[in-house]
Amino acid sequence: MENVTEEFMFVLNGLNETATKKHIYFGFVLTAYLFTVFVNSTLILTIFLEKVFHEPMYFFLCNLCINAILGANSFYPRFLFDLLSKVNQISYYECLIQVCFIFYYIFCEYTSLTVMAYDRFVAVCKPLEYHSVMTPQRVLYLLLFTWLFSLTEIIIGALLTGRLPMCGRHIAKIYCSNWPLVKLSCVDSIGNNIYGYVLMFIHVSEAILIIISYVFIIRTSLRSKSGWVKFMQTCLPHLITLINFNVALLFDVLDARFGSTQKLQAIRNFLAVELLIVPPLLNPLIYGITLTKIRSRIIKVCKHRIKAVG
Repeated sequence: MENVTEEFMFVLNGLNETATKKHIYFGFVLTAYLFTVFVNSTLILTIFLEKVFHEPMYFFLCNLCINAILGANSFYPRFLFDLLSKVNQISYYECLIQVCFIFYYIFCEYTSLTVMAYDRFVAVCKPLEYHSVMTPQRVLYLLLFTWLFSLTEIIIGALLTGRLPMCGRHIAKIYCSNWPLVKLSCVDSIGNNIYGYVLMFIHVSEAILIIISYVFIIRTSLRSKSGWVKFMQTCLPHLITLINFNVALLFDVLDARFGSTQKLQAIRNFLAVELLIVPPLLNPLIYGITLTKIRSRIIKVCKHRIKAVG
């Protein structure tokens, strides 16, 4: 058994795959990072600066973009540093901090998508009651719930993982993740396993709520042409985002829990980072392209800036 001290270092074996092409990977990763921050920041600023977007749906979308930036910052800076480093190592405490931030992003993303599904359910199925239900106070409560509930989840998980003594140093990923850390522990991790199933139950329950919401939304939308148009304009982006995130999350969970060590490291790396790269990058693009009001406003602002410069 090895005592966990500040000098305790983990080796990220997943980075071995990048050893011969680190500078090429660095260029691609840096571009993806900057573009992710840019598109999410653009959407956030557009929503905050334009009063026409001061509505519940857009505030929830803004919250999703803020979380995407948090997710990007929990992964990209450290990965960029590792690509320029000669040693693929990370200290125990840095590793635990990265685990907390990455999983906070994941939990918050899923809860945010659940809240957004509720918002779309009220908007489509109970349009006359929408503004009386989704009051500014309730919107604020839902946003606070999203962040605080996810924070509670990650604090409990961090305490359970932080108590485990480590008997190994090698993590077969390019970043720190909770389950690989648990598997390196020297003692029985039944508490972590039970809590993992509790989290699974919570978020599967959220998924069921989302499915039920969309059953009602689609059924209501099919009753009229205007309802279907509204669904395509405001609900379809959310549905695409849900599918995108769920597929990425499913691959990550299955690979972490049941993935074979015989699998090519490049494939394992792709499955590991898809959840942290694809949703934060695609979500603002999906909403920016499909929501006409946002797209037209951004284009208008860009044209105005170009004329001002010219």
